[in-house]
Amino acid sequence: MKKNSLVSKLLITFTAIIAFTFIIIATVLSMWFEDYYYEDTHRILKGQSELVKNAFVDWYNNKSAAALGELQNIINFVANTTNSDIIVTGRNRGILAVSNGSLQTGGYLGIGNDINVLMEGNSIVKETVYDESFGRKSYVYMTPIFREKLFSGVILMSIPTEDIMTPIKKVYTIIWITAILALTASSIVIYYFAQKILITPLSKINVAARKLSKGEVDKRVYVETNDEIGELAESFNTMADSLAEVEKNRRDFISNVSHELRTPITSIKGFVAGIMDGVIPKDKEGYYMKIVYDEITRLSRLVNELLDLSAMEAGKLILKFSEFDINEIIRICIINLEPKIKHKKLEVDVVLEGDHLYVNGDRDRLIQVVTNLADNAVKYSNEGGYIRVTSKSRGSKAYISIYNDGPAISEEDMKNIWDRFYKADKSRTNKVSTGLGLSIVRNILTQHGEEIWAENKTPEKGVTFTFTLKKK
Repeated sequence: MKKNSLVSKLLITFTAIIAFTFIIIATVLSMWFEDYYYEDTHRILKGQSELVKNAFVDWYNNKSAAALGELQNIINFVANTTNSDIIVTGRNRGILAVSNGSLQTGGYLGIGNDINVLMEGNSIVKETVYDESFGRKSYVYMTPIFREKLFSGVILMSIPTEDIMTPIKKVYTIIWITAILALTASSIVIYYFAQKILITPLSKINVAARKLSKGEVDKRVYVETNDEIGELAESFNTMADSLAEVEKNRRDFISNVSHELRTPITSIKGFVAGIMDGVIPKDKEGYYMKIVYDEITRLSRLVNELLDLSAMEAGKLILKFSEFDINEIIRICIINLEPKIKHKKLEVDVVLEGDHLYVNGDRDRLIQVVTNLADNAVKYSNEGGYIRVTSKSRGSKAYISIYNDGPAISEEDMKNIWDRFYKADKSRTNKVSTGLGLSIVRNILTQHGEEIWAENKTPEKGVTFTFTLKKK
């Protein structure tokens, strides 16, 4: 995985977020546990101090050696139970007893101004202070002793800070080690799933994209997921299919152009060479020059149509919209095709809606559309056949239909008739068709925002081409 890749940045970001979260949780848990431990210590010392208070009151009331011994025993028991050192004083702060010791005489507990707080009946807690009584840092709990509402003494309970912090530090260690282990495990899990869900599929797509850029248009990506990565792979495959289709069309286009250009050029070259070499008799030169002229005309038409089609597909065709009579255009186009119509002895019916039917569009380009479709009808009509051209309006649209009674178009051919250089009957149309006419027609109408379609009259005979135009 690359250092600066998107996936590595995501992993670093997710890991940083998780690490920050674990640090916050560990810190809060540590602080909470420390507070809880001190509160629990205070609660325990407060509860145990009640035993000492009761024993002190018994001793104070009896003033007997037995009662004093019982007080000492209870102090020792509480000290061992709470792991603390205990000092008990009288009201004048003279030390009466200490834990695990004997009766103290002459000792004095120096608690300064704290005595005023204690005499008011309040307990005092000091966390992590220097305890002068035992000469160390300690957790100190002091509570007053009252007998019949009279201040009678003080109980001082002291636990070394080190004894309190030892279990807290152990808990700290457990919390932070757990956080580190959880962070490590989370990072491993994130990397594993990132490898499976992101890195591997993206790597496949990246490798396929590189190969596709080098011309290997057959490369595909197979990612069986229903998430965004799966959609990306599917989109990539769709793009690859489109590029493969474009590449196929490009090769077919080059092949078709080469063939269409080679045929007239070969004919021209052959006839011209024959005339120059004297192979063709003088009285036949005019005939063959006429063939050469026809081939040059066909070649010129092919080049012009290729240029037109290229401009249309590149979106560079500039249309000049105006209002004109489509019925007039139909009449002009049929008149221009009259020599071809008479040559094939065709019957042509022109059925127009009214004398005039005004539409909006590029007049010159739509003349090209009608001419191409009518010429196509003439080419495919049988000798002595029938052609019908109609115009009619429906709503805001004008519908122009051109029918010929030639052979029906097969279902397979119907899918391809709009493709460049496609010829349903290549042997019959090789010399009279470039295979670009219908492609040009559809592109012109598409630029107008209109539609064109073809349909068979019957499965065996008759084809109608219909297109729409916007009425004035």
